[in-house]
Amino acid sequence: MSTTTRTRPSDGLWFGKDLSQSEPIPDAAIEQAVALMRSGRLHRYGEQAAGTPEPSLLEQEYATYVGAKYCVAVNSCGAAMFLALKALGIKPGDKVLTSSFTLAPVPGAIAHACASAVLVETRDDYATDLADLERKAASSGARVFLLSHMRGHITDLRAVRSICDRHNIALVEDCAHTMGARWDGQHTGTFGRIGCYSSQTYKHINSGEGGLLVTDDDDVAAQVILMSGCYMMYEQHVLRPSAEVFERWRYVTPNFSMRMSNLAAALLRPQIALLPERGERWRRIYDDLARAFARAPKLTLPVRDAREDFVPSSIQFSLDLSPEQIEFFLTECAARGLYVKWFGLRVPTAFTSHFGHWHYLPEQEPMPNSKQILSQLLDLRTPLSLTPEDCRLIGQIVTVAAAAATAHPAGEQQKDRT
Repeated sequence: MSTTTRTRPSDGLWFGKDLSQSEPIPDAAIEQAVALMRSGRLHRYGEQAAGTPEPSLLEQEYATYVGAKYCVAVNSCGAAMFLALKALGIKPGDKVLTSSFTLAPVPGAIAHACASAVLVETRDDYATDLADLERKAASSGARVFLLSHMRGHITDLRAVRSICDRHNIALVEDCAHTMGARWDGQHTGTFGRIGCYSSQTYKHINSGEGGLLVTDDDDVAAQVILMSGCYMMYEQHVLRPSAEVFERWRYVTPNFSMRMSNLAAALLRPQIALLPERGERWRRIYDDLARAFARAPKLTLPVRDAREDFVPSSIQFSLDLSPEQIEFFLTECAARGLYVKWFGLRVPTAFTSHFGHWHYLPEQEPMPNSKQILSQLLDLRTPLSLTPEDCRLIGQIVTVAAAAATAHPAGEQQKDRT
């Protein structure tokens, strides 16, 4: 596929902003990080009156925010998911159910644990197909469902929990795209045994890289603290199980050195308080774009459930067009300075790879609905810097590009992109 920018069209529409630009790090976080760097104490644990490490303070503050008993700060959401699987006793060859609409770190965490992914179909609203989950929960023999709230689309979590409980399956939530989001008033990440979050630059709070794992389970928390690399300094965790719980695990649990650094945690702590306000701003941007897209031909947005209190740091839409027409749409957008991503690409590109690209997966059942949805799924980042005027301009460009693509001859039927 090519999105090479050609000569600007005569309609005068031009966007040109970098949609990957993140919010500046707050001054309080910068000051805290500078003070830490001046101290030189950047390691995740300290010795000889070093005080409470920043990750331990972050854990306490984030657990309070979501209402969890424990939180463990690690170096990425991918690491959090891997540690979650290990703490739940996943062994080589075990099957793990997971979402078909997700990003590479999710099946990567399953492969890292030497387990075998079993994909669950995706619905037209980009959320997990509960009927397919029920069927595969009953037939697959899987012990864990690693559910991805991909791009912030949340399925009925109470129904998911009910299915998992019926089949004795542990629910792990990948909340990389839903920090601050709730389902029916309850934070995502708190419906199952474990919730995993991301603080990578393009997420809701930013430390460059980072992850958080929450749980109410004493044994899971102790194992994750040990596996993430506590060097038996678990007493430096403000939130920790009792000493007798650690005694069950301390001599049989390997150190994978995945704990968050002091510096990353120092950057994150002041940002937690910003999550509610950022969520409101993102929802306003989403609503502005949804209105701006209303006249675009062949374009549909997912219907959001009223119980879904989502935090949309991006927006997704479907175009009922052929692959060739979608390529033309992307070219038209690029010619007007608007970068749009497509999940239907034949070659994995940036943050839009899909399950057809992950050849290390075991053979899967046919995934017709997921395949069709991804072949027509477009993706646009929504930085908090977008103004209502920006949203209207983006809507104009998308509408013009969609109209041009609709009128563009499909040509010879191309090979399936997914």
